[in-house]
Amino acid sequence: MIMSDLKNDLPKHLAIIMDGNGRWAENKGKNRVKGHAHGVRALQEVVEEAVQLKIEYLTLYAFSTENWNRPQEEIGVLMKLLVNTLRSEFEKLLENRIKLKVVGNMDQLPNFVQEELRYVVSQTQNNNEMTLTLALSYGGREELTNTLKKIAEKVKNNIISPEDIDESVINEHLYTRGLPEVDLLIRTSGEKRISNFMLWKIAYAELYFSEVLWPDFGKEDLHKALICYQKRERRFGKTSKQLIG
Repeated sequence: MIMSDLKNDLPKHLAIIMDGNGRWAENKGKNRVKGHAHGVRALQEVVEEAVQLKIEYLTLYAFSTENWNRPQEEIGVLMKLLVNTLRSEFEKLLENRIKLKVVGNMDQLPNFVQEELRYVVSQTQNNNEMTLTLALSYGGREELTNTLKKIAEKVKNNIISPEDIDESVINEHLYTRGLPEVDLLIRTSGEKRISNFMLWKIAYAELYFSEVLWPDFGKEDLHKALICYQKRERRFGKTSKQLIG
């Protein structure tokens, strides 16, 4: 049941750093892979609740550029788990009119993952109830570096004048182009850092850190974060008096 307190003033764009799968498994004496499998259940519940709450954009930090440094066995399991999840949830994406979007360096992903992602993205591209974005092989610094290279190349070829470079031009060249600014960023597991995630888009995001490990994070935990968000005053550089006025 949707809490009545959550009907208004919800974030248009909610982003989540899903952290704590490995620690969840280790705390229970299990292999880290088990934590990732249980993390999928949390993902399903949060996505379903976000749809019910009519949140327009939900972005999930699924695999960072730094995650490639993990053991190959764990990476292999994560890639297979991603594909299996896409296949098992495909019908739900269609039923709920959810558009899937992927941001990051897709070329680094295994071919079988790229093929599955391209298929699901193409099949859901006309859905308009919610945009679900997976950040895969994604890093904020790499995104900005790649953006600068693209713009520099266009300046070199006289396609763009240096005087015309502004925020809108930068936005157009980001991995995350087409996505609005992040309103609320949630990180689970008690860690209090943003870990190179959406550095440009979170400039004015409200940050919420949950002590709950991701596999245990459910809709009630999501509600707590959203209620906290609703109590905050978002000034964007203005004063409280200006907002009231």
